[in-house]
This record gives sequence, structure tokens and C-alpha cells, in this order.
Amino acid sequence: MTNLRIPGPTPCPDVVLKEMSRQMINHRGPEFAQTLNNVTGGLKKVFQTNNDIITLTSSGTGGLEAAVVNMLSPGDKVLAVSIGNFGDRFGTIARTYGAEVIPLNFEWGKAADPDAVRKALNDNPAVKAVLVTHNETSTGVTNDMEEISKVVREFDKLILVDAVSSMSSIDFPVDKWGCDVVVSGSQKGWMVPPGLAMLSVSAKAWKANAEAKMPRFYFDLAKAKSSLEKGQTPWTPAVSVVFAMEKALQMMLEEGLNNIFTRHIRIADMTRKGIKELGLPLFADEKYASNTVTSVKAPEGLDVKLLTKTMREQHDIVLGGGQMHLAGKIFRIGHLGFVTEDDIKEVLNKLKVVLPQAGFEVKK
Repeated sequence: MTNLRIPGPTPCPDVVLKEMSRQMINHRGPEFAQTLNNVTGGLKKVFQTNNDIITLTSSGTGGLEAAVVNMLSPGDKVLAVSIGNFGDRFGTIARTYGAEVIPLNFEWGKAADPDAVRKALNDNPAVKAVLVTHNETSTGVTNDMEEISKVVREFDKLILVDAVSSMSSIDFPVDKWGCDVVVSGSQKGWMVPPGLAMLSVSAKAWKANAEAKMPRFYFDLAKAKSSLEKGQTPWTPAVSVVFAMEKALQMMLEEGLNNIFTRHIRIADMTRKGIKELGLPLFADEKYASNTVTSVKAPEGLDVKLLTKTMREQHDIVLGGGQMHLAGKIFRIGHLGFVTEDDIKEVLNKLKVVLPQAGFEVKK
């Protein structure tokens, strides 16, 4: 089997994939209602929230768009905190729908500084919402969301969070940290194929939703909430992916959230240590290095394109490359969801073989 080591889509257990082979059922009937209610209850446990959970048939980006258009009006000022490509995307979505976006950009590879967020909010008192990416897979950095949330709450602003690649793999207690809308996606740490976006929505967010004027139809969270009360979705859902999510949540809750978080910490530490033992430098600030993806800086002479091509074609291992201006300058190893130490050992062992072929002499 291909050792798929990108930050998403991620490998899925056979038992999860088997659920997707089930025959279709009536998505307006009692059987699907029970399944959807099971999924919603399981998601609340993983999100660690008592807030409403809405499930949309969409990629994670659709969930981010839903967060924006359901909470904001054209002309609203928003502070977009970005440490990489996906942080930039969140701000672009808001700008596309007419928000006045105030960018707060940090060097790629570094985490956002909570004090800089505080200064930006002091300087811009009319800001209505703050957009933050918890875990930036383009750079392999995890923001200190707990501290950033504390700062934003000082100013009583809405907190809209991209947790697409962190929720279910990295501890994120939504209620404890007081986040208003938190978005994740099935294709990341949930061990499920692409197709579902999941959002937690706080009472404060629903109040904002009642006043928001941005256009929306398919991604109307109020419609989704109303339908959920009947065990339904407003539009035809990805029934097979919902089946898969129900099974994956059962597996996750049996493993236990703390065990899942600890496993990701352990495997991330193993990955970073192995990379450094090969003599390669890490790209991300190690203090904030992600437990779902490791970014590796390409030393002079290393041909990243040749490296990833050789790993894929000769060893059936798929690594991620760099995005935007990091293309050719870094490569990334995903280790989230359905991942074990053996998966990473294979990557490290094959890197030892392929790196010299791509222009880098492995450390003796």
C-alpha cells in the first residue's frame, strides 16, 4: 500500500472504507437521522464543546467560507492572522465577500505573536472578528491558540478558527478556549475521505449570524441547524462519507482523545529527531512545530522535485512539497490520523537511500 505522507487527504483504515461501500439509504429517513445524530454527538466530544456542531458536504475550505459568510457583513473589518498559505486563504475568502481585511502576517515558519495580535486590535477597535489558522500545514507550524484566544476575548471580538488540520490530532478544547466558530475537515486527522466540513458554532456566533448580511445559500448554517433538529441536512449530504465518519469516530473515542494526542506528539517527535539525524534542518520554529506535519528545509544542492519523485516512483512513498514561494525550498512529511511509528520509520529509511540520489549527502 502507498505510504501517503502528505498533510491530507490521509490514509483511511479498511473498516472505515468498508462503511462507504454500504448501500444508499433515504437521507430524509430515520436510519440516516440516527447516523447523523451519532456523528454530531461524537464530533462534540472530539471538539470538546457543548456548542452546536454543523456538518456540511464540502471540503475544509467550504467550511471556512461558511464561517465567513454566516458571521459577517460586507464592510465589516476583520483581522486576518496569517503564518502561511492557508492563513492567507482565510483572509482572501473574507475579502472576496466584501469584508475589509486587515492583514497581520508573520514570517513563514514562525508562529503568530499574541502580543502583536493585541497591538493590532488596540490599533483597530472597529474590528468585528479575528481569523486565525490553528495549524498551518504549508509551513508545519501550530499557533498558540489558547493564548491568541485569550487576547481576542479581551477585546470581545468573534474568533473564527481554521482547525482543518489540527482538530482530532492536536488538543483543541473549543469551549475552554472560548472560540466562536471552529472548522475542520474529514480528510485530515479524522481518518475519513474528503467530503465533510465540520463546524462548531457558539451562542455568540449565532447572535452574529442573525445580523450577518453576506450572501449565502448552500452554506447557510441557520438552515443547517434547523434541518439538524429533524436529523437531516438541508441539501443532499455525502451519505457514504457520513457512514465513514460514524465508524471513524467510534474508533477514535475507543482509542481515547488523550491517547490520540499523545500518539501524534510521539510520532512528530520521532519524525523531527529522525530528520535531524539525517543531517537535514527543520524549517519550522521547533518551539511551535506541528504534530501533524513536519516541514524540512532543503539544503543547497538538494533537488526537492527529484527527491519527492524518486520517493514516489521507486518506493511508493508520497511526500508533500513546498507551497507558493516555498516550492522547491522545503518538503513536508504528514503524520496525522491513521499513522504509526512504522510508517515514519519507512520514510526515514528510504530518505537515507534517496537523499544522496537527489544531491544531499546523509550525515554519517
